[in-house]
Amino acid sequence: MPHSKLLFLLAFGFTVFNATGDRLEFNGLDPKRHLTAARASLINPEAKEYPEIGFVFGTEKAPSDRQIAQVDTSVKPRGKLVIWLMKSNEGLANFLTDEGFHYIQPHYANKWFSKVCQEQPVGPHCRGNVRLEAATGDDFSDEVDIAKPDGMMASALMFVKHLQEENPQGQWDWFLNESGDDLRWEDVIVAGSSHGSTTAARFAKHVRVSRVVCFAGPRDQYQMWQALPSATPENRYFAFTHVLDMGWTRDHYCRSWELMGLHGFGPIVNVESANPPFGNTRRLVTDFDVDDDPARAHGAVLPGKKAKVDKDGEFLHESVWRYLFTHPVENTGKPVPMDDGCLKEHPQ
Repeated sequence: MPHSKLLFLLAFGFTVFNATGDRLEFNGLDPKRHLTAARASLINPEAKEYPEIGFVFGTEKAPSDRQIAQVDTSVKPRGKLVIWLMKSNEGLANFLTDEGFHYIQPHYANKWFSKVCQEQPVGPHCRGNVRLEAATGDDFSDEVDIAKPDGMMASALMFVKHLQEENPQGQWDWFLNESGDDLRWEDVIVAGSSHGSTTAARFAKHVRVSRVVCFAGPRDQYQMWQALPSATPENRYFAFTHVLDMGWTRDHYCRSWELMGLHGFGPIVNVESANPPFGNTRRLVTDFDVDDDPARAHGAVLPGKKAKVDKDGEFLHESVWRYLFTHPVENTGKPVPMDDGCLKEHPQ
């Protein structure tokens, strides 16, 4: 089914139409949450390992390249694909599919951090270039040599094609371009936590996407890619962290947020003392009690054991997650000055 690159989405019941009349429809197609898993090495015959940077497939009994996908055909689809660039988070996947998103977690090179760019001082684009090569498979870095079929883009494309065959109820081909040789990145949300959020932001600098959602990040405190021109408009970047996260207390996140221009869309807002739409800002923090534990703080903004919950164990940041993934990007807060107290140049 062909798709227009420029979408005008109208939702009627469980159907989403684009400008050319193509439709994403779930009515009658096995209405339930669909979970699909597949090994990247089995669905991509050109894929290969790079053990020198921790990019391996594992074994049949202990696979390292297991990819997860999820969609709920019992809810109204949003026509947006979330690509999660970190270990799959079941709670977040459930939340997003409840909200009508398609979700995938592709296998890509994300364990190189302690293996490359170790020189001191490290070059200002070293880690950013490795991230971009891992994401695209194009030659951006002298530190790694990742082929096109092994980049995140190709891995995600092959996975979506596989999903359309294995789970046609999910209508995954909605996210393929007209020729079927790439994803329609304008309808892709790239997201991640920590290392994954940093790669998501670096990738979005290079490829125009629908939105970027950064939990506990981005960081790369010695790098300058954050200030590069962005293919993705700056108002499409959203970020959320805990104030006891060491990436925050050491000024890694505030630095990245300002270099990326997010102060142009409002001040930093503490979600514990504000309600959606949080002044339409792009920079959110929380200070809920994590027992002064920086390790817990680092994962506290995501669903899971470290998250903020009520006495019944229900997550209390769902309104924040909904804002990060669904707030209209054209609605922005008023610009504020950069914070002189946020260290921009970190000594090595």
